[in-house]
Amino acid sequence: MRYFNGFSLNGEEELFKDILISSDYTLAGFSYGAILAFEEALNSKERVDRLILISPAFFQNRDRRFKSLQLKAWERNKEDYILEFLNRCSFPTSIKLDKYLKIGTKEELETLLNYTWQIEKLKQLKQKGVTVELFLGAKDKIIRSDEVLEFFGDFAVSYLFKEAGHILR
Repeated sequence: MRYFNGFSLNGEEELFKDILISSDYTLAGFSYGAILAFEEALNSKERVDRLILISPAFFQNRDRRFKSLQLKAWERNKEDYILEFLNRCSFPTSIKLDKYLKIGTKEELETLLNYTWQIEKLKQLKQKGVTVELFLGAKDKIIRSDEVLEFFGDFAVSYLFKEAGHILR
């Protein structure tokens, strides 16, 4: 399995060991990493059987103002921005994500905020025979889980953890 880390994180895949599958033909990603895993599955010349998307970064339903405010907060003080981001990721638990911290770049944040998931690309994956599994927390403070569920509805096997947040806890 190849795993793609979330924004400003490294090694957090251990948090998802119960849902990750050890297979040479599986790609998985958390949040920002879900975007990277999705694009890798789409463009890979190698066999991919399964794509696991964990709380995928999904901001195409947010307006320009929201995205602009995120970038301005990053530019003002990226350390404070990351700390707030980690707090929102861990909600509703008090789990500390500091040990996974690897401060990302402004370019990664811009990609995360501006990426557009496309139905046509999901259709292409389906045609390639890739099974997409989607894992979401209903209490997510980063993304709007209900909108993500609706978007991926026809193309993914979806799992919603009712009492969990972005890191599925």
